[in-house]
Amino acid sequence: MTTTYGAPAAAAPPDTRWRTRDIVVAAVIGVAFGVVFWAWNLTYAAAEPVFAFAPPLRDVMYGVWLMPAILAPLVIRKPGAALFAEMVAAGVSALLGSQWSVDTLLSGFMQGAAAELVFAFTLYRSYGAPTLVIAAVASAIAAFVHDWVLYYPTIDNTVQVVRLIAMVLSAAVVAAGGSLLLYRSLRRSGVLDGFPG
Repeated sequence: MTTTYGAPAAAAPPDTRWRTRDIVVAAVIGVAFGVVFWAWNLTYAAAEPVFAFAPPLRDVMYGVWLMPAILAPLVIRKPGAALFAEMVAAGVSALLGSQWSVDTLLSGFMQGAAAELVFAFTLYRSYGAPTLVIAAVASAIAAFVHDWVLYYPTIDNTVQVVRLIAMVLSAAVVAAGGSLLLYRSLRRSGVLDGFPG
């Protein structure tokens, strides 16, 4: 018997074609979080007195707004999932009456695009916790830049650094960690049968 030795076969490239169910699930994630965003917008505003002693620390709440850009790619594992879900969520939030009006769409675009770039850098092959944290942090940094330019251009740099740290921590813990926990819960329930695991 002859045995042929050769280089190991290259891993098959990920399937990047969107199925109907991918579109539906990404849209459902976006719509669900759009409603969550609307409620979270009110919560964020109501929390202002709680953080009166240190207003920049209120941005520890920021991670909730980044979750669709992390959860959708984790479920769908297709190019565009982060941007699509974040934009749907932002659109629903704006339609429901976000206090930031149409700027919600620009913010959502920047957050989704930043996370999308991280997943693209891995060629849509990596969805482990480190990648999720990096994607969430990238999304937070994009949100930080957006907010600095439009809302806080005259704020002291020390305050800006505190805001950035709060947003990054929230991104890592709430957006990445929360998305991973939610994904595992959905996976155990059987809702994600038929999606890569």
